[in-house]
Amino acid sequence: MSVAELNTVDMAEVLTYAYELGDMINQSAEVSDYLYWKGRVDANPEIQAMVKRLQSKKELFEETKRFGHFHPNYHSAKDEVAAVEQELERFEEVVRFKLAEKTLDDMLHSMSETIAFSVSDSIKVPSNDPSPKGGGCGSGGKCSCG
Repeated sequence: MSVAELNTVDMAEVLTYAYELGDMINQSAEVSDYLYWKGRVDANPEIQAMVKRLQSKKELFEETKRFGHFHPNYHSAKDEVAAVEQELERFEEVVRFKLAEKTLDDMLHSMSETIAFSVSDSIKVPSNDPSPKGGGCGSGGKCSCG
């Protein structure tokens, strides 16, 4: 058996394990909780109407954002987005959905780190965190690319 054939067999086995891991994740309490609250949010007509309103406010804000603080409606458009977001937060379904979404995202990120770092400590694992903790090139942290 050639090296290429051995690598193919190993890759097939890795893919099989990946699908099994995906199945386990889909059967987890985190995914179940996320899907439950997503269904509750999707089924609530009041929330859905507010989500549509939020989308239109965000579109208006994006138009003003091109000019930044200099646009005459920049601050009011930004405030309108924040107001609708705050209104959405009064629904238990939205609060619970966001929490379930963050919990699931944290779990998946942790698993991604475990897999990546088992290969190499220098592999970068992307995150959905809007405020990254630094590290790496261009982030102001210590660069290990060197």
